[in-house]
Amino acid sequence: MVYDTIVSVNGNAPKKNAMSIYQDRRITIKDVAEAAGVSTQTVSRVINDRPDVAPATRRRVLAIVDELGYRPNMLARGLSQQRSYSLGVVIAGLKYVGPSHTLSGITAQAEELGYMLVLKELRHFEYDDVASVLGELLSRQVDGILWAVSEVGDNRNALAQRLPTLKTPTLFLTMSQRPGWPVVKINNQLGGKIAVEHLLALGHKQIGHIAGPLKWWEARTRKAGWEEAMANAGCAVSEKHWVNGDWSSASGKAAIGQLLAKYPEMTGLFIANDQMALGALQYAHEHGIRVPEQLSIIGFDDVPESAFYWPALTTVHYDHYTLGSRAVKELAAMIDRRRQAELWGMPVEESSLLVSIEPTLSIRASTVPPNQ
Repeated sequence: MVYDTIVSVNGNAPKKNAMSIYQDRRITIKDVAEAAGVSTQTVSRVINDRPDVAPATRRRVLAIVDELGYRPNMLARGLSQQRSYSLGVVIAGLKYVGPSHTLSGITAQAEELGYMLVLKELRHFEYDDVASVLGELLSRQVDGILWAVSEVGDNRNALAQRLPTLKTPTLFLTMSQRPGWPVVKINNQLGGKIAVEHLLALGHKQIGHIAGPLKWWEARTRKAGWEEAMANAGCAVSEKHWVNGDWSSASGKAAIGQLLAKYPEMTGLFIANDQMALGALQYAHEHGIRVPEQLSIIGFDDVPESAFYWPALTTVHYDHYTLGSRAVKELAAMIDRRRQAELWGMPVEESSLLVSIEPTLSIRASTVPPNQ
């Protein structure tokens, strides 16, 4: 922290700014109270964002907090309130765009709300030693747990056995809804539906699909969106109209070759993520297939690079960062509700929270009417 000095014009030694008397030791809540001319209880109410503080007083205290560089002692605060101000976050697949951007949103929102994170990255999505993961987080006295691992295969089964006895508020990301499981998710099926509806509105009828690996809940729901939109338009789909990849660009390149071999009349293609769409675009270029004149392609995720594909990719947009941020807000609210219930001796109600974040469409150059 930089402290101002007052330079004397009459030869006397410079005097330090009044606040600089604190610079050589840790600033305490008592120092803030004395400088602001209020009680330590008032400072505490301001720091904890309590409503029972006059606006002028709140502004004065916050100004002093900023000027002195005061940082609350979170350990002492947690001990006094019997909480740790920490959240356990379980995640996997940080090499993928979605989980890494989701974690950014989680981190930023947790910091804004005053929580530290205890991060546990699983080695793979179908990691089944749930007991050791939960035990490690609970031993650290986390206030809540955010399970941010995508639903893949039966990786929820072990959790299903532990959840009824888990007293710590726990919220889940990117999974199908189950009774009593608080969930924040992207509406993937709607995303697939609006992607295909865009192609249908342009006049395409022969629309294929490259799905992600169908062990993944996201891949299944995006494929269901394709099927729903096609059915609503009276367009039949069959096994010859789709193939699947593994989310990677290489698998997208291989998949479009397989699909065109059995569905050569295809004029529109919905691909379950932008990385596979990148591989499909490369295949089209190498095989003289003009995109979008001969084949319109639409992706899913709207990764930042998709606007710079050639041609720029039309894609389903949703914000992974917002997904993570919203999950932390909802988990913090769950923690507060549980604490209030315990404080007043009330039963803790089973949460049926379901937050569905709606996707939108980013229309770019890779989709046009057929036969242009």
